[in-house]
Amino acid sequence: MDVRDLSSSSRGGQLRLPTASVDPVRAILRRAAIGAGVLLLITLLVWLDRDGYSDIDDDVSLLDALYYATVSASTTGYGDIAPVSYRARTVNTLLITPLRVVFVVVLVGTTVEVLARTGRDRLRVARWQRTVRGHTVIVGFGTKGRAAADHLLAEGEDRSSLVVVTDDLERIEDARDRGLVAIVGDGTRDDILRAAVIDKAQRTIVAVPHDATAVLVTLTARRLNPTATIIGAVKKNENAQLMRDSGANSVMVSADSAGRRLAANLTSPAKGAVLEQLLDPNHGLELVERLITAEEDGRQASQLDDLVVSVLRPEGALFADPRRDITLHMGDRVAVLRSARAGASRVRPDGDQPPDTRPS
Repeated sequence: MDVRDLSSSSRGGQLRLPTASVDPVRAILRRAAIGAGVLLLITLLVWLDRDGYSDIDDDVSLLDALYYATVSASTTGYGDIAPVSYRARTVNTLLITPLRVVFVVVLVGTTVEVLARTGRDRLRVARWQRTVRGHTVIVGFGTKGRAAADHLLAEGEDRSSLVVVTDDLERIEDARDRGLVAIVGDGTRDDILRAAVIDKAQRTIVAVPHDATAVLVTLTARRLNPTATIIGAVKKNENAQLMRDSGANSVMVSADSAGRRLAANLTSPAKGAVLEQLLDPNHGLELVERLITAEEDGRQASQLDDLVVSVLRPEGALFADPRRDITLHMGDRVAVLRSARAGASRVRPDGDQPPDTRPS
C-alpha cells in the first residue's frame, strides 16, 4: 500500500497516517513544465499575430512576443505592447486570457496546495487522535516488531488499529509501506507515547532492541495507561523479572526462546516440527484463544470439538490435564489447537472486530 508523509508535531511526535502516494519532485516538475508550455503557447500566438500588436518600436519581434507572454501571464501588464487589431484582441480574449488563468493557477497552485495539505493533514491527525480507541501500540519496528505486526494483521487486525513508534526513519518507511500509522520518536518519552494515544490503547508491544530501553518504555507505558495489556521482549533472562516489575503482563526472552527451539529441533525433530508449524500463521497448526459458547457452558474441556490446551480464568490459566478434566463456565477463555487455514482471516480472541480508526 502506498502512503504519503503526513507529519504533525502535535503532542511531540511526527504522526504519519497512510494515504495516497504523491511524488513531490515529480509534481513540481510537472507543474513547471505546464507553466513553461503555457508561456511558449502565448509567445507563439502573439508572434503569429504580431502585426495586430503595437510596440513603442512599431516592430514586435520574437523576443517582444516572449516578453509580452511573461508580463501578461503573470498579470503584470506594462501596456508597452498591446493588441490593437480586432483579431489580436479576439485571440487575447478567447485564448490568451484563459492561458493567463492557467499559468497563475499553476504558479500559485503548488504553494496553495502545500498550505491546504498541511492544514488538512493536521485536521486528520487531530481527528485520528481524538477518535482512536482500543488500538495496539508497537514500540520498536525491527525484526520482532515487524513480526508482531504481520502476525496481528494475519489474525484479522485492521491496519488502522496498529500504531508503530520508532526513531528509525528507515523502519518508519517500512511501517508506512505496510499502511500503518507511524510516529517518529523515542518510545521512552511521554510526549511520543501520548502522540500514539497510548492512554486509550488496549495493548502495547515493547519490541525495542535493548533491554534497558524496553524497561523504560514499559515503565512509561504502564504509568500512562494502568489497564492496558503490555507484552515485552528482552534478550537476557535476568531482565525478564525487571520487565514484569515495570508493569509488563508477559515477557518473552528472545535469546532463550531461540536456544530452546534450536535444541528442540536437534534432540526432538518431531517436537521441533510442531513448534515450527505453530509459528507459521498460514500453514500447519495454530493456537487460537476464544470465549466458550453458551452451548459449551458446563461441559468438560475434553468434550469440545477443538483440542483444548488451556483454560483462562480470572484467577489464572489452567492447563489441560488428561488426568483431571476441567469443567467450563461462561466467561472462560480457552486456547485450542487446530489446523491453520492458509490465508484465512481470523478474528480477535474476544470475538469482536477492532474499531475502525481509518481516517477519511
